[in-house]
Amino acid sequence: MKILFLVYHGFSETSGITKKIRAQVKGLEQNGHEVHLCYYDFDARGHRCRFVDGNVLSDYGTGRWAALRQRVSYGCVVDYCRREKIELVYARCFQNASPWLVSLFSRLRRMGVRAVTEVPTYPYDQEFVGSNYLPGLMALQVDKLFRRRLYREMDAMVTFSDAEEIFGCRTIRISNGVDFDAIPLHRHVSDPSDGALHLIAVAEVHFWHGFDRLIAGMGEYVLRHKSLGDERRVVLHIVGGVAPSEMQGSKNAPGFLPLIERYGLQQSVVFHGQLFGSQLDDVFNQCHFAVGSLGRHRSRITNIKTLKNREYATRGLPFMYSEHDSDFDAQPYVFHVPADESPIDLDSLLHFIDTHHFLPEDIRSSVSHLSWKQQMGKVVGTILAMSLPYS
Repeated sequence: MKILFLVYHGFSETSGITKKIRAQVKGLEQNGHEVHLCYYDFDARGHRCRFVDGNVLSDYGTGRWAALRQRVSYGCVVDYCRREKIELVYARCFQNASPWLVSLFSRLRRMGVRAVTEVPTYPYDQEFVGSNYLPGLMALQVDKLFRRRLYREMDAMVTFSDAEEIFGCRTIRISNGVDFDAIPLHRHVSDPSDGALHLIAVAEVHFWHGFDRLIAGMGEYVLRHKSLGDERRVVLHIVGGVAPSEMQGSKNAPGFLPLIERYGLQQSVVFHGQLFGSQLDDVFNQCHFAVGSLGRHRSRITNIKTLKNREYATRGLPFMYSEHDSDFDAQPYVFHVPADESPIDLDSLLHFIDTHHFLPEDIRSSVSHLSWKQQMGKVVGTILAMSLPYS
């Protein structure tokens, strides 16, 4: 099958989203499909362009008019699909439903091109609560107006949730996948003179990650045990970008810095910023346990299959989270925490770690079925099995 993977933004070599998209393309190709990647970005001259496989499909120029044109002009995509005999368009939702996208997919549908849209997170409206970013809030309002009309043009929506229908369209439910070739196995390297328990949390941090709950739990643990003289040192390594609102506090969550100062945790919470390659591996190998999302309830999400949980398991690290994830809820190496605002109970966590021992190889083998090859194969297999478009 000839597939066009349609993305409404550009790429960054340091972005987890970029790595995920390329892994998905690789997964489709591993299933024997011919895949072409279409995206929007700037060229070397600063022109706004739509590209396919690195080649300019349409040059919109520069300035405000060019910025507007790239949002409303999709004729080049239609022409490409017709010329190249594309059979399926796999689009990635960017909360950007509009009358122009409705027109694009309506034209593709009339041409006999099948289409699906992946919704990375569902529901997503609550992620904007408390935001002061006006362009994003305005785009969300436009999305609300047109998304049901847009997704009526789809054969299905691809979701990592348990929803059977999204915006009136049936779903294909898959798990976030992993690229086993790109993620090394955890090899713990301990410092005998340290003696601390090291935790790692990797994310481009948002309020729904809930890392403030863990910091508060670390602080409460210190208060309980310092006077008893049996305190164990616990160090949290946060890897990834952290917005100022997460450091100082926002409408959605308390800030990291006030909690760190209140409990005197300046030496116990380490902010590494963005790390990649061997630098990221080095921090992982220093750590004993990983931290998934602890605040998805803040964005009203109860069931989700996050990419980070799968990456932790692929490395072979046990980890914690607060949501429901059907791929991991029954796994013995997962420490479940309540989906509320309570500080994480460090005594319970330490007991779990002390009484459970898992080999990285065994954890990794438990997710062998979650390769992107298998997950993307489910999508195309389901589409091919559909006899008639959904309406």
